[in-house]
Amino acid sequence: MIHKIAQLLKTNKARLLDGWFQKQLASETLRDDLMTNDELRAQSEELVNALTKTIHEENISQPDSSDFDEVFEILADITAQRARQGFSPRETGLFIFSLKETILDLLADLGADDEVMLFQESRKVSHLLDNFAIITFETFIKSREEVILRQTEEISDISTPVIQVWDGILALPIIGTLDSARTQVVMENLLQKIVDTGSSIAILDISGVPAVDSLVAQHLIKTVSATRLMGADCIISGIRPEIAQTIVHLGIDLTNIVTKASLASALRYAFGLQRLTVKRVETDKKAF
Repeated sequence: MIHKIAQLLKTNKARLLDGWFQKQLASETLRDDLMTNDELRAQSEELVNALTKTIHEENISQPDSSDFDEVFEILADITAQRARQGFSPRETGLFIFSLKETILDLLADLGADDEVMLFQESRKVSHLLDNFAIITFETFIKSREEVILRQTEEISDISTPVIQVWDGILALPIIGTLDSARTQVVMENLLQKIVDTGSSIAILDISGVPAVDSLVAQHLIKTVSATRLMGADCIISGIRPEIAQTIVHLGIDLTNIVTKASLASALRYAFGLQRLTVKRVETDKKAF
């Protein structure tokens, strides 16, 4: 007969841990490519130890109790780690649901002679572990969003490199769609590079921009204006025929901005501003 579920879990902690670990090993969702069995065992043992240490007859019906703060913290750490490792939400959730199933199996084995008490205690366990599962899902979503945000920022930084192509000349090739957030990154990177290098000319190459509309054009104009405020001249290169037609049809005024069809043309123009001349040198070929 089940008298106190908390005491039952404490007394049978080793059995509970072994049963839960074996259930996870036998699961179809086991990801031994992402986590070793030793790591899985360590996580399971840490959570079981915290749960059996914390749980008692009063707080078992209070899943939001601060008594479970340590359990919540361990769950959050495990969930965040699994989100970074590439586990799916389902695989992460089954980590808790398999613990719930193991506890219910243990209660059924030890309390089979008292169905009423078994039902009541099983409801308490289900309610408590379901709340743990909700925390797990919330933490997983938050952790995955943080991963996506960090990757987005890294991709944004990589896709807007500012290159010093010559003394005093910078080039920034823009690839992909140019929106408000990305324009801010472009301007920050370009202006900081102007300060760091003391450059006086910046080339914005939009060869990799798939289309230019009025919004993209406004973003480019803002970038050019910010560059001029830093005392540098700005050239826009990569104006393809279709982009030129679009700009004309939209009535966008770029007359005050130097534009070139290619990065090479922009670079030649920049050399002219710097009073530099690049010449092809023919070398004599010695006959052997």
